Amino acid sequence: MKKIKRFIKQLKIMFYYRTRPLAFAKKVGVNMPAEGGVHLYGTIGWGSEPWCITLGKNVHITDKVQFVTHDGGTLVYRHLVPDLEITKPITVGNDVYIGIRTIILPGVHIGNNVIIGAGSIVTHDIPDNSVAVGVPAKVIKTADEYLEKLKKESLHLGHLKGEEKDRALKKLFNYEGTSKGIYF
Repeated sequence: MKKIKRFIKQLKIMFYYRTRPLAFAKKVGVNMPAEGGVHLYGTIGWGSEPWCITLGKNVHITDKVQFVTHDGGTLVYRHLVPDLEITKPITVGNDVYIGIRTIILPGVHIGNNVIIGAGSIVTHDIPDNSVAVGVPAKVIKTADEYLEKLKKESLHLGHLKGEEKDRALKKLFNYEGTSKGIYF
């Protein structure tokens, strides 16, 4: 009976996690502004100490991002030092985008107006007004330089949503097929 109850509880948690990701993050203790837009796209790994994570305003976190607030390597040495523990908070400033499959390690502070590229591993602090990418993540340009590049390359369709945006992109790229994309 205990196993069934535990299984049902896990199902409820997973359902809540998938259907209400922002509410789930708040419930497990992620610190975020009451208003100001934290945007979650996909499944986010909040780690075992989500209350050690603080998010600013206008933060966009994409699919498969992992927040790691502790160093699990300490387990190897607990037989030598039984109370060995490394846990550190993670803070994310305002106006931040974190790309898909990024991993953010313990003690990292990500500043304001920052873009973290997809697949990056953030091992150290990232200063304000930066674009950082790679393993480990390194600053490659300022956010202002990145914005100028975006302006030059923009398709000017960012104001469109859903199927309307797909139609405009298909027209722009001369797509003549019958795919309805993700809107089938």
